[in-house]
Amino acid sequence: MRNFGNPGFSRRDIGKALASVGVGIAMMPVLRRPARAAGEIHYHTWAGYDVPELLGGYIEKYGGLPEFSYIGSEDESFAKLRAGFAPDLMHPGNYNVQRWHDAGFLRPIDTSRIGNWPHVFDSLKGMAGTVIDGERYYVPSEFGNSSVVYRTDLVDKKYQEEESWAILYDEDYARKIAFYDSSGGVVEIAARVLGYDNIFSLTDAQLAEVKKLAIKQRDLLRFYWTDVTQVEQALAAGEIVAAYAWNQSLVSLKKQGLPVAMMVPKEGIFTWVAGFVMHKDCKDEQAAYDMIDAWIAPESGAWLIENYGYGSTNATAYDLVAAETLDELGFSKPEDMLNGSIFFEALTPEMEQKYQELLNEVQAGG
Repeated sequence: MRNFGNPGFSRRDIGKALASVGVGIAMMPVLRRPARAAGEIHYHTWAGYDVPELLGGYIEKYGGLPEFSYIGSEDESFAKLRAGFAPDLMHPGNYNVQRWHDAGFLRPIDTSRIGNWPHVFDSLKGMAGTVIDGERYYVPSEFGNSSVVYRTDLVDKKYQEEESWAILYDEDYARKIAFYDSSGGVVEIAARVLGYDNIFSLTDAQLAEVKKLAIKQRDLLRFYWTDVTQVEQALAAGEIVAAYAWNQSLVSLKKQGLPVAMMVPKEGIFTWVAGFVMHKDCKDEQAAYDMIDAWIAPESGAWLIENYGYGSTNATAYDLVAAETLDELGFSKPEDMLNGSIFFEALTPEMEQKYQELLNEVQAGG
C-alpha cells in the first residue's frame, strides 16, 4: 500500500494529530450508537472522522450519527469488500477509485444531489480516475500535502526565495536532511527533480537516472524516517534543517513556537486527496447524499482545517477560518496551491514492484 500522508489514522495517530493542535483525546466527543433512525447509513472511514463536528447537517436531519466502521488500510478494506462487506459510503484515497470500480463495488454519484458540490475546487473535481466512462464515482472531501518542511532560521535564503525539492539533494546540507522511507516518495520526487513528468510510469532508462540521484541522496541523509515523531524531534532540535514531511508536522512544530515553513516547490507540491465513494448496494441513497453534503459543508471544512490541519475541498470553508491560521498552515491561497499540486495516482502492480526494488537496492548500498 502506498502511504504519503493520507488520512490513514490509527487511534494513536489521531491522538498525535489532536495533541499537535492543542486538543486532547479526552476532549473528543464520546460516541454512542444512536437509536436506529430513518435514513441511517453505514459509513466506512478513518478513525478520527467519526465526530459530530464533521456531520452537523446529517445529524440535524436524521437525529444522530451514522453507523461507523474503520479503515485499517485500504488494502484490508478492499479484501473485506471482495468478501461481501457492503457499507453504504466509504472514504478512500483518490488513487483507489479505479480499482474499487473495476472490482464492481461502486455506483455512480449524482452531484446534482449534493448542495455543496458547486463550492468544491475545480482542480479536485478533475482528478484522474474519479470520472470513469463519463460517470463520476468520487466526491473529494479533504486533502493534505507532502512537501519540504524546513527551519527558516537554518536554511539558506536561496531556498526560501525559490523553493525546491533540490534542497534534499544538496551537498551543502549533508547529514542535515531527512526523507520519508517510501519507494513512491523516493522515486517520484527524484524523478521530478530530474524534470520527468511521467513520474507514475517511468521507463527503465529513467529509473536508472532516478537511482543515481537516490544514491546521491542516501549518502547525504541523516536518516530515512518512518515515524513523524522522529522527524519532528530532529527538526525541533536542529539536528536536521529540512525534511520530506506532512501538514501535521508543520502544525506540531509551529505549536512549539519553532520557525518552520512548508515549501510549495517549483517542481510541484505533492497532494493526497481522500473522499467519498458509494457502494453499489447502498441502502438509502438520499441519506448517503445528505451525509456527503454535511461532510463537505463549509462549517465542517473549517473545523477540519482548524483541528486537523488538513485542507477542505470546499472553497468557502476558508472564509470561516482566521487568516493567521490559514497562513500558518500554508492555506492562505488554497486554490493556487492545488493548481500547482501533483496529485498522487495509483501505480500499476508492475511499476510499484519496480519502484520498491529500486529503493531496496539503494538502501542496501547498491
